[in-house]
Amino acid sequence: MWKTEPSVRELFILVVLACASFGIAASLLHGWRNLALNFGDNGAYLEVAAAIRHWDFHDVGVQHFMGYPYAIAAASLFSHLSLSASLLLVAGGASLIGIFLVARLFGTWVAAFFAFSNFAWLQASLLGGSEPLAVALGMGAFWSFRRRNPLLAALLGSLATIVRPLMFFTLIGIGITLLSQKRYAKFLGALAVGLIIGLLYIWPLAHYFGDPLLTIHSYTSRDYGAANVTGPHGHLFGWPFHGIVVGTLLYTAPWTNLVLSFSWIALVIAGAVAMFSRELREYWRANPAEAIFCGLYLLATFCYDYLIWARGNFMRFSIPALPFVFFALLRWLPKDRRVLWALAVIAPALAACSAFGIRNISFFH
Repeated sequence: MWKTEPSVRELFILVVLACASFGIAASLLHGWRNLALNFGDNGAYLEVAAAIRHWDFHDVGVQHFMGYPYAIAAASLFSHLSLSASLLLVAGGASLIGIFLVARLFGTWVAAFFAFSNFAWLQASLLGGSEPLAVALGMGAFWSFRRRNPLLAALLGSLATIVRPLMFFTLIGIGITLLSQKRYAKFLGALAVGLIIGLLYIWPLAHYFGDPLLTIHSYTSRDYGAANVTGPHGHLFGWPFHGIVVGTLLYTAPWTNLVLSFSWIALVIAGAVAMFSRELREYWRANPAEAIFCGLYLLATFCYDYLIWARGNFMRFSIPALPFVFFALLRWLPKDRRVLWALAVIAPALAACSAFGIRNISFFH
């Protein structure tokens, strides 16, 4: 009974259960809304979303790609909700869409492990973050491409890129596949879609800030008050694992954080190795755009050379590639739905504790 693959309906019930578990834990700790407002980069996203909502960019510091703030502003405009409520609405809605697109692409086992095992995904989905929107758009691009709609795939991939820049590899995968299949007209159409979205995105940056590549330059020009936060030459990318190893040696972290981070690094490496198995060759041949995206995205993640974040944020950076990782490891994953039910209850509560800070919880003092 428990060994059969979960249905989409059961997956939805598990998502609701996970939200309830996270909400109860968050309410007991600090309150869901207060936790969301102080979580991650939400303050910066809300500042930019407010500027977009009123189209007034005076005294606004743009630190991140603006796709998520655009979505927040649009949701606020059409729903008449506050920007903070819209931030949660976009993240939660995109997370739900992303999970079910993963289920369509890879099956419900993969979707369930993807949805309930990663603290960073749970926190971004339920407290706000750009990753759920990037995943929803990226997985939507691949679903559209499988359905032989490359123009819609290019549109969704372009939108994903202005949310999280490494989602640009979605477009690379689609473009190379169209060229290899000699679908030149479709390639030119997809290229035009990408260029239009790109030009629309950079126009306000050029007009109001005088730098069309401002959000790209912000990744290499920030001052975090710490020396040598990037690689030895100030680059975002370097040799594989250099940033992870050197950053771990330079910046101390609690042993629990180290165990969690390196467990995920080991899991993703294991998945990357499993992708070369004979059983997956037919899948990669049938879906070359996804293979190209996954390979380039994982390589960039392993080569990320921001020393202060390379190891500590690996669990978050790897999120868009995790459906492929779990798919590659599928035959080794526990095929017992009781495991999923336990994950859906325990992992969200622990994710809420992690977002609040384990050291800040009274019974840990």
